[in-house]
Amino acid sequence: MVKAKINGKLVEVAEGTTVLEAAEKIHVRIPKLCHNDDLEPWAACGLCIVKNGRNPKMLRACCTPLEEGMDIITTDAELVQTRKTVIELILSTHPDDCLACPRNQECELQRLAAEFGVREQPFPKRLRFLPIDNSTGAIVLNPEKCIRCGRCVKVCQDMQNVWAVEFLGRGESTRIAPAGDVLLGEGPCIRCGQCAAHCPVGAIYENDQTTEVWEALMKTGEGEKTCVVQIAPAVRVALGEAFGLKPGTNITRKIYAALRRLGFDAVFDTNFAADLTIMEEGTEFVKRFTAAMKDAQAGKAPAAAVLSGGAAGAATLTGAAAGAALEGPLPLITTCCPAWVDYLEKYWPDMIPNFSTSKSPQQMMGAMVKTYWAAMAKIDAAKIFSVAIMPCTAKKYENSRDETMYSSGHKDVDVTLTTRELARMIKQAGVDILELPDEEADSPMGHYTGAGVIFGATGGVMEAALRTAYTLVTGEELKNVEFTSVRSISGIKEARIDIKGTEIRVAVAHQMGNIETVLRRVKKAKDEGVEVPWHFIEVMACRGGCIGGGGQPYGCTDEVRKLRIRGIYDDDDKSTYRASHLNPYIKKVYAEFLEEPGSHKAHKLLHTHYTPKPIYMK
Repeated sequence: MVKAKINGKLVEVAEGTTVLEAAEKIHVRIPKLCHNDDLEPWAACGLCIVKNGRNPKMLRACCTPLEEGMDIITTDAELVQTRKTVIELILSTHPDDCLACPRNQECELQRLAAEFGVREQPFPKRLRFLPIDNSTGAIVLNPEKCIRCGRCVKVCQDMQNVWAVEFLGRGESTRIAPAGDVLLGEGPCIRCGQCAAHCPVGAIYENDQTTEVWEALMKTGEGEKTCVVQIAPAVRVALGEAFGLKPGTNITRKIYAALRRLGFDAVFDTNFAADLTIMEEGTEFVKRFTAAMKDAQAGKAPAAAVLSGGAAGAATLTGAAAGAALEGPLPLITTCCPAWVDYLEKYWPDMIPNFSTSKSPQQMMGAMVKTYWAAMAKIDAAKIFSVAIMPCTAKKYENSRDETMYSSGHKDVDVTLTTRELARMIKQAGVDILELPDEEADSPMGHYTGAGVIFGATGGVMEAALRTAYTLVTGEELKNVEFTSVRSISGIKEARIDIKGTEIRVAVAHQMGNIETVLRRVKKAKDEGVEVPWHFIEVMACRGGCIGGGGQPYGCTDEVRKLRIRGIYDDDDKSTYRASHLNPYIKKVYAEFLEEPGSHKAHKLLHTHYTPKPIYMK
């Protein structure tokens, strides 16, 4: 521990704590722009300058460790004037079109300029007139507005390990650009949107499609369109932040009401489709184990077991034979996250056979809306305009993939909006969402279990799958459905689950920079012909899972993520049913339409395939 003073107040912190961190502990605010709690500090902006006693040298608080006996001054007239000059210099190379900027009123630079009373521009404007890049269809890069803080580069390279953006040029010519100076959509970018979520200004943002949705909503009253909407699990615990609520506050039923006020004809919940995903993916998992068990009983080497099929239905895996069977199979890997799918298709195409063929909940719901629900409601599927509200920018890319995303005979999901876009639409409509009465989603695809809602948090897909897999394997219901070992914000989580004497080894990884570690262990075991470390792996591209998605409200930190996760699990705790196979409306859908999990019809509508893709387009 070290003792020092900050603005005359004694502070004691662990050795290695920065001046900025120490100041925050005693509620002293130091202005900052390049710093973000998710990233290692690198002192790019120069706004967090402080003094140590009478020493005239100014220190950058974000990267200076607090040392024994320091006497830190965080503000005086000279520091204020220097910081204001830094802001004015940044503004001299920044466009002034704040009113038309997607970050208007949510811009960190704008806020600082207001706080420091910047009313004039003493330095001449030096704009570069760089072109906008909207080639991904999911996120938009406007390098003209870049302030060269480096957040997006550090996020993409250090957190996500994708390396899609970097600094090009030197000195005054330095600019942010895609790797290789290609278009963003032609390089390694996986459209996760973490660059946009961490950018302090309007240099990177989501592709706003609210105008398309408003245009479709205008046609509902004329009978030309039937507008249907679904909301993802993570949206319900984050949207409230845009209206002043604490992170993690669950406003599910007010969101349903708000969507009806916007003009949607039917409001469904993606949690229902998450339950559907578990039925398909859980069955797929059990089938793979069944196939592996048969291979082991036939005397084949477990490590060489082929995992491309197996006997239909559930299997009871108990005893030594089952234990031997579980050692051989290569892991089944979840595919709910489209950014992760894009990453694997580009970087690890040899792992495609391990991918679950089950579509994401968004796409399953899209297919069901334009087939099952369209038939029930006696509506021409061609007239249905299907909208998904997601915490994710990559979902915009997913709904346009060629790989069976048109299984209904139409585009299954017409438009995906982020949580931020929905917040803007609600404000545009003048809807006071907090004053709306609670309403329910429409039947039958608005009813969900606790397993469906926990999809929004890292580990949630795994836990939901295990709740149902246990029943599929044993024919019995779990007494305790909580698999707490796969929860938490840790980057990689491992667990061993006992199912009546059979051990299932699972792993959960989130934040793309952690994924390579998991895949290398699997590949090493495969190459050496030895037992794989896990049987089932869940992957999410964003830190914390979907609750920390690239389309969620700005300002996400680990504390915010934990609050959102708590809101997700609180919803699970209160649910009448907590396992997907217990959802009575899921049973009804299979009885009336899909027949059974893994059926020919289910495979046509709810499953997909994957294609190796080049990292750089030719």
